[in-house]
Amino acid sequence: MSFRLSQRDKDIIAFINQFRAVDRDSLVDLFFRQLKSPVNACNSVMVRLYRLGLIERTQQYSPTVYLPVDAKIKKNSQKILHFLSILDVYKQMCMYSTPKQIIVEDKPTGRKGGIEPDLFCIFKGSPFWIEIQRNQYSEQKMQAKIDLYEEFFFSDEWKTLQWQPEDRLALFPSVILITPVRYAVASNHIRIIQVASIHELMEKYKSSSKQQKEARPKTDPSSGGIKINLT
Repeated sequence: MSFRLSQRDKDIIAFINQFRAVDRDSLVDLFFRQLKSPVNACNSVMVRLYRLGLIERTQQYSPTVYLPVDAKIKKNSQKILHFLSILDVYKQMCMYSTPKQIIVEDKPTGRKGGIEPDLFCIFKGSPFWIEIQRNQYSEQKMQAKIDLYEEFFFSDEWKTLQWQPEDRLALFPSVILITPVRYAVASNHIRIIQVASIHELMEKYKSSSKQQKEARPKTDPSSGGIKINLT
């Protein structure tokens, strides 16, 4: 059977492949929001792509969650909630600035036992590794996680990662812990930020930016908006 895919069809399939699990409402918000009947339009497109065998779906959740055709997770797996939480962080970022160079479940060391952040991206000009903690862990376990980041920092392997700028010195990403719990973790070498959400992160640095602006001499020109640069 021959069929033609629109650019939006291709973008939706690529997005589902990238984020592994995407709910219907997120697709509406990201791809159909400008239409007169966005939910109906999304439902129509997703049914067509599903029937063509280009995506999978699970109706264990409401609204429906869509998966890649080669997804290696069961349709009732708790792993789906994990991927949806990553998607939610991405959507929060998009409310302020679209992240770039996105890597879901990044494995920068390329080997088992190294750091495995839930998300890597460049957001507002700065690189971040993001850890999303849906469950509460012990202080020791969280510090062990930070220790792995320090170990990677001292390896210098991060300087050759493909997203590093070619025209500037290599940057080690700040580590964001998305968690409702504050852990007593510390590092003398990498920057750790603990927030409950991206919204809290933006409020935090909006306030910081305002304080810095007020502390400048009046002759100093304004920076013209929020730019997170934590490195």
